[in-house]
Amino acid sequence: MKQRDQSFDGITQKFSKSIYHTNKGRLRLAVLQRDLASWVPAATQERLPRVLDVGGGLGQLSMLFAAAGCEVTHTDISAEIVAQAQQLHAEHGLSERYCYEVAPLQQLPDCLTDQYDIVLCHAVLEWLAEPEAAIATLKQLLAPQGRLSLMFYNRDAKVLANIIFGNFDYVKADLTVKKTVRMSPQQPLEPGAVADWLAVQQLQVVAKTGVRCFHDYLRNQADQQRFDELLELELCYNQQPPFVDIGRYLHWQIIHA
Repeated sequence: MKQRDQSFDGITQKFSKSIYHTNKGRLRLAVLQRDLASWVPAATQERLPRVLDVGGGLGQLSMLFAAAGCEVTHTDISAEIVAQAQQLHAEHGLSERYCYEVAPLQQLPDCLTDQYDIVLCHAVLEWLAEPEAAIATLKQLLAPQGRLSLMFYNRDAKVLANIIFGNFDYVKADLTVKKTVRMSPQQPLEPGAVADWLAVQQLQVVAKTGVRCFHDYLRNQADQQRFDELLELELCYNQQPPFVDIGRYLHWQIIHA
């Protein structure tokens, strides 16, 4: 069966709760905020970067840039999620910094007339039928010397986690099952393949971070609730080998040279 892109219309509330209102989601957001803090312009900066958030969900991370005065274009394939993002941004008094587009990643070059200094694309590629083609599209949207923040679901980490928990048959079956879970990414990406796709587009990876290097491997689920301790460990180790490579997600900072 040919893989299709995933949308979350109709299950937005359930999806938002599972992603944003758990320690997994809080860890992810905190790590990204740490990684991208240096990208947020100072108040004295003469020209503010134009920011595009692709598949932005609730748009929590992009508020860092909006609060600094940047103009942010927020996009998502789901009209329901975009509506929730608008509400969140309004609650924080940031609506005037945003414009919104309901469209899949592949259609963005036709919907948007600008190129952007900063493009955010987090946890999107693993939901797409053709993630390699999406890299070329992201390059189209990126201005020369622009920066891309790319986070994707790490296939190596999924293999490791399933071996740790004894799911040997699932690993032997190449991580395939007959019945898929709609809110679980079905196409984790091999880091080596993503690196090759970026190289073809002459996009250079300048920094790497593992995201959730420890949380998902904890055998005692009660330990997953020790958020402050887990976050401290994440921020200490997740840019160091070998931990950087076993994050459930990988966050790569990329420049368009």
